[in-house]
Amino acid sequence: MASIKDIGGFFMFIVGGLVAIIVGSFMIRGTMHMWDNPDNEKTKGKKKD
Repeated sequence: MASIKDIGGFFMFIVGGLVAIIVGSFMIRGTMHMWDNPDNEKTKGKKKD
């Protein structure tokens, strides 16, 4: 049987990985939003012309 320390370490590893994935997805979403804003304004301007 695994000891409690092993189980706790494995659990913390999983939680840390999930937190890293969530934070990374928000960072990627933020950079994509920053890139999309100028492009959307350019396309809207072209469509109005």
